[in-house]
Amino acid sequence: MGRKRTSPVRALFGWVNKQSMQVKIFLCLLLVLFALVALKFTIEDHIYYFLASDAAYVTGVIVLLYKLVTKKTCSGISLKTQELTALFLGLRFFSSAMMYRDINAVLDLVSFSSTVLVICIMRFKLKSTYIKELDTLPLYKVVVPVAILTILIHPHSFYYWRGLIWAFCTYLEAVSVLPQLRFIQNAKTVETFTSHYVFALGVSRFLHLAFWIIQIYETRGEYFVSFGSGYLWFLAYFTAEMVQSFILADFCYYYVKSFMQGQPAMKVPV
Repeated sequence: MGRKRTSPVRALFGWVNKQSMQVKIFLCLLLVLFALVALKFTIEDHIYYFLASDAAYVTGVIVLLYKLVTKKTCSGISLKTQELTALFLGLRFFSSAMMYRDINAVLDLVSFSSTVLVICIMRFKLKSTYIKELDTLPLYKVVVPVAILTILIHPHSFYYWRGLIWAFCTYLEAVSVLPQLRFIQNAKTVETFTSHYVFALGVSRFLHLAFWIIQIYETRGEYFVSFGSGYLWFLAYFTAEMVQSFILADFCYYYVKSFMQGQPAMKVPV
């Protein structure tokens, strides 16, 4: 029998895996730049960035619901991340419905409803399978700093309370995945469905961040002052987007690595 051929994609990923960290970072940045250029020249209407971002998120939630319904277990899922997600989605839907009443409000409602369904199943139907001992990040360590930052930095072009809601949702969304990542770190491995969910979050955030980067490029920086009020709020908003993207980027790298190696369960470094 002949030797089993390695696919070009696996061979390429194997080569990348052998490179130094500096080379890996450079290649990742090059890949991101290529993706941004491709998005800029293929998507003309900017609303599609948000539609694609929300679609990626909803896809991840559907994966979780499929696991909950078919596997009858919520092991590997952080209830705290789901609760934080429901909090900012609910507030964002309320804000969107009051200000815009457009497709974004509908998408926020779909995302909020599906997340609440996940929470209800975890809290009541599959409560015995929830591993509380691994979900160790206290919620106040996430919510309190976000609330303080909201009071200090928020847009002033909206009504005061709407600006506060918008800022709170933005900052909370950026760090809402932290309990899930702490859960994964404690567990050392990630089962398949949970890894698909977190990867979908990563794709969602990249599409959202791509919108802002392309907008900044196309307006030659004028977008910094066209949204909200003043440079400080926009910089805080953009920084929040960057923070969440970088938080998820490391996970997405190991997700792709595990997928290319054919591992049934994703392993994370200690």
